[in-house]
Amino acid sequence: MKKGTLQRKSKSGRYTILKKIMVSILICCLLLQLPVFPAYAVSSTPLQTNGQLKVKGTKIVNSSGKTVILKGVSTHGINWFPQYVNKSAFKTLRDQWGVNCIRLAMYTEEYNGYCSGGNQSELKKIIDNGVKYATELGMYVIIDWHILSDGNPKKNQKQAVAFFKEMAKKYKNQKNIFYEICNEPNGNTSWKTIKSYATAVIKAIRAYDKKNIILVGTPTWSQDVDIVADNPITGYSNIMYTFHFYAATHKDYYRTKVQNAINKGLPVFVSEFGISESSGNGSIDKKEANTWIQFLKKNKISYVCWDLSNKNESCSLLKSSSTRTGNFKTSDLSAAGKWYKSVK
Repeated sequence: MKKGTLQRKSKSGRYTILKKIMVSILICCLLLQLPVFPAYAVSSTPLQTNGQLKVKGTKIVNSSGKTVILKGVSTHGINWFPQYVNKSAFKTLRDQWGVNCIRLAMYTEEYNGYCSGGNQSELKKIIDNGVKYATELGMYVIIDWHILSDGNPKKNQKQAVAFFKEMAKKYKNQKNIFYEICNEPNGNTSWKTIKSYATAVIKAIRAYDKKNIILVGTPTWSQDVDIVADNPITGYSNIMYTFHFYAATHKDYYRTKVQNAINKGLPVFVSEFGISESSGNGSIDKKEANTWIQFLKKNKISYVCWDLSNKNESCSLLKSSSTRTGNFKTSDLSAAGKWYKSVK
């Protein structure tokens, strides 16, 4: 027998043995109900796929000009629930929920807020960490100046300008940043007043960061986008306007407001919503929530769900009994959390 023939037969035998081993491993995995391949493997991150986003017409497009709809999750106030700002939590949301955007909500007045005695250095450190984790995971991240009880954003305008100037200077070279400059103006604050505030903050941001998208709150807890559509901010690109809803309270009438704004050419971003009542508590309405998701997808509107915490409220994505701060299991999820995880 020639040497070459013997070598071929030897190699063939090794291949047969290897095949038998692989088949045996596969059978063992099936019998033990083990995953043959890692669950939720991510071949490329959202940022790798889409690059820097920009506003085109009423929509967000990626670096190739293709329309993008972000599916996001908002933290609760980082001054209250900082423990959920961690890489494990964000990775679980990305890999198992299909989330590509994290919103870092920093209250300005409530709960030791940034403008009401909170530790500003510590709060900025939490934001830095949140941006770092999101960036390492290739996710987009919203830095949210979360006004609420302050109502009128001009109340803390000086601090807002200084804060966003610092953020823009720090993150100007990153491609995954959104700046949300006033969460929910309320207390009968007019669009004229909000627009004046927004123009000052936008100017401060654009002095350093020329490209990343800026989200501007609208009157009446970020609901009057139809009013804003008649008099939007001019002179700047990559500006969007926020709309917020809670599905058990806000229904057809509010969808009409959004549709009217879109029809007038206003770029709308739903930077906060829930499936509970507007209080964040009470009943949940999955049917209405599904109607909203269909509406948002039809209009190519990005959306961010409130909130990643175990606070004892209907809108919380985790049960109040959950103690995990990452790698969440089904048993950790509230009804709202189970619903949002299923949204594709």
